[in-house]
Amino acid sequence: MTRPFDPTRLQFYVTIPSPCPYLEGKSERKVFTQLDPLSGPALNDYLTHSGFRRSQNVLYRPACEHCSACKSLRVDAVRFSPSKSARRTLRRNSDLTREICEPYATREQFELLQTYLATRHSGGGMTDMDFARYETMVEECASRTLLIEYRDTDHRLVACCLADELSDGLSMVYSFFDVTLTQRSLGKFMILDHLALCSAEALPWLYLGYWVKDSPKMDYKSTFRPAQVLTRSGWVDFDDFDTAGINTGFSLKDLQAL
Repeated sequence: MTRPFDPTRLQFYVTIPSPCPYLEGKSERKVFTQLDPLSGPALNDYLTHSGFRRSQNVLYRPACEHCSACKSLRVDAVRFSPSKSARRTLRRNSDLTREICEPYATREQFELLQTYLATRHSGGGMTDMDFARYETMVEECASRTLLIEYRDTDHRLVACCLADELSDGLSMVYSFFDVTLTQRSLGKFMILDHLALCSAEALPWLYLGYWVKDSPKMDYKSTFRPAQVLTRSGWVDFDDFDTAGINTGFSLKDLQAL
């Protein structure tokens, strides 16, 4: 059972400033709201289109006082055509099997996540996650969520992604993979495969979260074209978003326009 939500009655909260994980010397601040179990899918869809990102049952968006570097980015799955490099990545992973699962946590997934976090995000906010918290992350979601597993020919789990189903596409919420298989470029492969999923289901967009121009961590997202970024003027083509006259910033006042 679901129920419609009233945008005028949403309650938003603001975090205190903290060190930015993407740009050295910067601080970040976020505005967020809770997902309701009954109106969650519709609210998630509505706010994702407005530049918010889901983390468990919280929807958040950067609201930094002196920076607007974070840009919501979505890839045009209809017009996307893989480059030579992308086609090589697809060929290297042609032996993998995709399994679309209900969002249920397993120990196998959790072990893969632990290794991924210890290697790629050591010291980050998720590195001390136990299995109970992982279960909450996967299973207690007030949204339409898929868990997509990728397995090799020995049926060994090598990559996994949590993705939300939206009215016009898929949103890749969180992905992780076997970091020892560097030659496979599994992170890039999962994006390519999700674009293929969107295309197969006639869904026009794949939402990749935030892209930050000067952050090496986020630079890979800009390689997937054609794409759009969200500005105060709405969604604009990636190649045009910094054209003179387009205001790309965001402030708390912008919540009134949601």
